[in-house]
Amino acid sequence: MDNRQAMGSWLSGPRAAMEDAGADFGYRGEQLGLPEEGPNSIARPGRRLGAIAVDWGLSVLIAYGLITDGYGPATSNWALGVFFVMSVLTVGTIGFTPGKRLFRIRVVALETGAVDPLRSVLRTFLLCLAIPALIWDRDGRGLHDRLAKTVEVRV
Repeated sequence: MDNRQAMGSWLSGPRAAMEDAGADFGYRGEQLGLPEEGPNSIARPGRRLGAIAVDWGLSVLIAYGLITDGYGPATSNWALGVFFVMSVLTVGTIGFTPGKRLFRIRVVALETGAVDPLRSVLRTFLLCLAIPALIWDRDGRGLHDRLAKTVEVRV
């Protein structure tokens, strides 16, 4: 291996370096028994980021207009509370938030398919902490999804 290959493997990450060495990781969701593409496949990061941006924007709008009455410093704190309540109620009952519905994503439990309210509370609490959502596994699931035993799939 020359210096260019070593530098290239460092830039592309350990997964690409292992794949170049012959390791087969499969596609995202294969270990979970999900299809590679189409309905019920793992939702891509772009869709998930778009959905959370819509949900956060909606939460800020509700907090700004209905709760803080335009008082800026308190809006972000209330927006987090609105986001938490909205996410727990919608994911725990119908499986998606307004943003997820817009981006055609739903949250499913790995064992049962339907997300129960307790699992929704755990998932949303960890999502609001932000750090668990930034740690992903090889399937693209955040730590909040792994601990709640859920996965975001395409509709």
